[in-house]
Amino acid sequence: MSIIAVVGNKGGTGKTTLALNLAAGLAQRGETVVIVDADPQQSAYQWRLTGSEDNGLPDVVAAAIGLQKTVLALSEANTHVVIDCPPSIKAPQAEQALRLAHHALVPVQPSPMDLWATAHIAKVIERLRPENPALMAYIVISQLEPRTTLSKLMPEAAAALDLPVARTSIQRRSIHRLCVLEGKSVFQAGRRGAEAAAEIHQLLTEVLTHG
Repeated sequence: MSIIAVVGNKGGTGKTTLALNLAAGLAQRGETVVIVDADPQQSAYQWRLTGSEDNGLPDVVAAAIGLQKTVLALSEANTHVVIDCPPSIKAPQAEQALRLAHHALVPVQPSPMDLWATAHIAKVIERLRPENPALMAYIVISQLEPRTTLSKLMPEAAAALDLPVARTSIQRRSIHRLCVLEGKSVFQAGRRGAEAAAEIHQLLTEVLTHG
């Protein structure tokens, strides 16, 4: 059983999209998985309502209030629980999720502003270490555009922070936005989503193998 928290300290990083597709990827592997939407904006919950009932997507449980109780109950019935946290490390739900999680993924866009925002998350994780010493946390470079100079410099810049950087990056692809609009994951997008789906599977393998 694993609890995966997707944490951010800034909007627009692709946090919710990553959480949704991680859960969908686990479901594709035949794992029992549920998404806990701990963000008061309820974006993940709205995504699930947009999709059809029989599209094979994981269930989404809204739990901006009572997060700990909800996650612990769901972890008894599922192999994996993916928590979509609010886009602020100051939100109480973010700290609650980090206390519960086995893995924390911090998506970061290739920009200095995102890197600076991530430094605050690293400090909170370090402060919570005595309560959750087994927590494995990774920066995930998100919305990467490989040909830009900034994106090429991003892995080296991120390595200067106090969190390890996942080897797998998530590239900027229009299929991510299209799937959210349609209430789908990239795994339901056929050939159009194949490359995005492969990245998600690679990230899952990296994180779960080293956790």
